[in-house]
Amino acid sequence: MEEKLDRASLTAADDDTDEDDSLVGWLVAAGWLPDWMLRLGIRRVLAARLADESRGGADAQRARLLAWIEECRRGPIAIATAQANAQHYEVPADFFMRVLGKRLKYSSAYWPPGVDSLDAAEEAMLALTCERARLADGQRILELGCGWGSLSLWMAEHYRHAAITAVSNSASQKRFIDDAAAARGYANLTVVTADMNAFDPGTTFDRVVSVEMFEHMRNYELLLQRIAGWLVPDGRLFVHLFSHRTFAYPYLDQGPSDWMARHFFTGGQMPSHDLLLRIGRDLGAVEHWRLNGTHYARTLEAWLVRMDAAHDAIMPLFRTAYGPDAAVRWWHQWRVFFLACAELFAYRGGEEWGVSHYLFERRASQPR
Repeated sequence: MEEKLDRASLTAADDDTDEDDSLVGWLVAAGWLPDWMLRLGIRRVLAARLADESRGGADAQRARLLAWIEECRRGPIAIATAQANAQHYEVPADFFMRVLGKRLKYSSAYWPPGVDSLDAAEEAMLALTCERARLADGQRILELGCGWGSLSLWMAEHYRHAAITAVSNSASQKRFIDDAAAARGYANLTVVTADMNAFDPGTTFDRVVSVEMFEHMRNYELLLQRIAGWLVPDGRLFVHLFSHRTFAYPYLDQGPSDWMARHFFTGGQMPSHDLLLRIGRDLGAVEHWRLNGTHYARTLEAWLVRMDAAHDAIMPLFRTAYGPDAAVRWWHQWRVFFLACAELFAYRGGEEWGVSHYLFERRASQPR
């Protein structure tokens, strides 16, 4: 399934003139830096990030966190939604089919003892998600940010009497999931395309689940308020997101050094583990968990291995998607993206950045 990207979207995702003018950016784009050197540079960037976020001590850190929360509260639920599509979600599905596991889970897998393959780790995280979300057959379930349908299709398979609605910001993802559901005979899954700034399901649900969508959002307070209104009185919200154990910060493209924000995470943020717990006025936490970052690091390393093994099949996809002149550069940029994220989650044994899970309920004062 080769899909040509909209060139206006590509321009928004690929405006990197400044970076091309830097020597390091040129070397990365050309693939001339070996992985060991890239990894070393990434670790130095991570150390600098932690030093910057730690400056001024606990009082200054708390002041910055409160200022960030207030800034987000004044803005829309999400920004740069078109760039997010261009950077990830409108890339040809065949690329992700070559790189991800069997379930096409474009988020952290789970590697408990005895799990030693990407496919098994995807299954383990999907099962853990449904267990912690307290899903059951017959429920009305809303998934926010469904990716390539890993959780949506899992729920449709395992809860045949549930009514599942999945929301994507990507038209191509909707088509992909619709086709997969039809091929498997699932009649209990409906996929809609919507911008979270404007989405309104017009009904209520027993469960709302979201896996690695919140990192693309900004105004958590408004989003949680809306979700509370979409839940039945005894409903629950389950959220899976990546996080730092202490710090919350935005990804801002302020120049060539902001590589991640420019190419892969425009408008996104790194939440702290306690960020949602501080904000939820309409929803209260029932339980929350934190998984060591090595689970995500191992997932990303597996993606990188699969990507390298599929080089000859992926390059034609990139030539179609990005254009013949940019295909090689984007090959190396995707590799660096996986490398950078793997190093981030593996840093200091996975104790700095990791995966957070939360189960929320509506507060008693929240009206229907």
